[in-house]
Parts: sequence; structure tokens; C-alpha cells
Amino acid sequence: MQKRLTPSITALQCFEAVARHMSFTRAAEEMHLTQSAVSKQIAQLESILKHPLFRRVRQRLQLTPAGLLYQSEVKEILTRIDMSSRYILSYGSETEVLTIGTQPTFGARWLIPRLNRFMKENPSIHIKVQSELKPFDLVQANIDIAFFYGRGTLPGAECKEMFEAGMVPVCHPDLMPQEGIGELACLADMILIQCASRPEAWHDWFFHQNFHTDSSYNGPRFDTFYMCMRAAQAGCGIAMVPRLLVDEELRDSKLIIPWHYEQPSDGSYFVAYSEHSAEVPKIKAFVAFVQSEVAAGL
Repeated sequence: MQKRLTPSITALQCFEAVARHMSFTRAAEEMHLTQSAVSKQIAQLESILKHPLFRRVRQRLQLTPAGLLYQSEVKEILTRIDMSSRYILSYGSETEVLTIGTQPTFGARWLIPRLNRFMKENPSIHIKVQSELKPFDLVQANIDIAFFYGRGTLPGAECKEMFEAGMVPVCHPDLMPQEGIGELACLADMILIQCASRPEAWHDWFFHQNFHTDSSYNGPRFDTFYMCMRAAQAGCGIAMVPRLLVDEELRDSKLIIPWHYEQPSDGSYFVAYSEHSAEVPKIKAFVAFVQSEVAAGL
């Protein structure tokens, strides 16, 4: 097995400090080391990497091309180490961490409003929520629980169906003239806001009503449903979104449904966890919590 090429953390810290200050003296002061000690660390690092990292031009320090590239990598590494260390500091010995992955809009609209009850009932479980647009790999992403929309398959995971989610068009109340409400052809001529995660949404919606338009794929495109909803609220066009994610705006009359046809869901929202962790107490507790929320229709 080839030996790892792993410089010391001190060497990386010295390099980052020198590169940031462009001064061995100021880096030494920051690191509480002598200038000679910092110089030695940089020399050892350059020896390992077999590339000079700094050069002097007219008595001024500059990064070499290799040094410039290495600076961005080292900064990211040190930042990650710092974050991980602070992350561990925030927990007591009795605390378990439950890492949850979710698509952004679903997490903000369905999951987060329900988390307070779970946290109160399970004070020893610390919640960490991260969002992801692409399908989750539970193992590679180090995720305990994943929420996703689809057909109920995720590699190496147990997937439990929660509910379906029909799609509806929404727009700002002032965008749709009163005489246009209920006119499908009028909608087709409007700006159709597209969501990158559901590129077929508008096409399918028109198709299921036996209506053809060449503009179903045209329009401004956004990564998330939340961004689509905000764009619709700002008057940028009409968005096609899951009804359950837009209830708040509809209730507050910030958005309206200009055509009352709800596209049946071609998939469902699922909660998933690794096949090997089904009996882990924190996961069992959270899955049971989710199922109770779904059963209650909350």
C-alpha cells in the first residue's frame, strides 16, 4: 500500500498564514512561532510537494502557480477541520446526532415546522438537516434519514411512502386578468416558470388535459420549488408546484390557482434509511414520528 502524502497540520497552517499575509514575519506572529520555525515548515512542505510555493520578486513575496493552487485547497481543508472540531464541541457525551437529508423546499415547508415536537420528545437527539437537489446516497453522504420524491427506490435503503403530491399552477393575483381565469389557452400564452427538478411538469399538466402548446418547456428556470414560488409571487410568471408546498401562500392570498386542475402525482414523497440501521433507536424514533405526523394529516 502506497504511503499517504500527508503534511502536518502545522505546516499547512503556516503555509496558509504566510499566503494570506504574504509575510513570514506576520505569519510567525499569528502562529506564535519564530520566523525561522515558519520558514522551516514551508521548506519541509515544499520538499514533500516537490514544488516551490513562494518566490520573491523585487523584495516582495509572491505565490508561485503551484502555491496559488495549493492555497485554495489548504484553506478548504483547514476550514473543514475547524468546522468539524466546533461541531463535536457542541455535543455532550449523552447526545446522539441524527443527520437528515431533504430536498430544500420540502424541508422548509413540511419537515422543519414539525421538528420542534420531535426535539422536545427526544432531547438527547441532536438534529442536523442538510439539503440536496440530487438523489441521496445514504452511505456516501453519511445521512441517517433521507426525504425524497420518486418511486420509492434508493440504493441500500428502506423506503416508506408518506403521501402523494399533486401539481397545481400558481401566480400572483394581479398577474392573471379576471377574464383570463379559467381559460387554458390564456395560461399557455403566459410566462411559464420552470423547475429544474421537474422539467416535464408543465408538459404533463397540459398533456393530461388534451391541450397542446409549444411553450410548455419555455420560461425562466429555477433550481427549487421555493424559488419558483417566490418568482411567481414577484409576478415573473406562473409556476407549477406541488399543492402541499404552496398552501401557505394560497391561504394568505399571496398566490392564486388560475386553473383548477390538479395534476395527479406520478410519484410520492418517501422517508428512507439504510437497510442496516432499521433497529437503531434514534432512527426508529424519528421514522415513527414521521409516520405519526403523516397519519394525523398534519
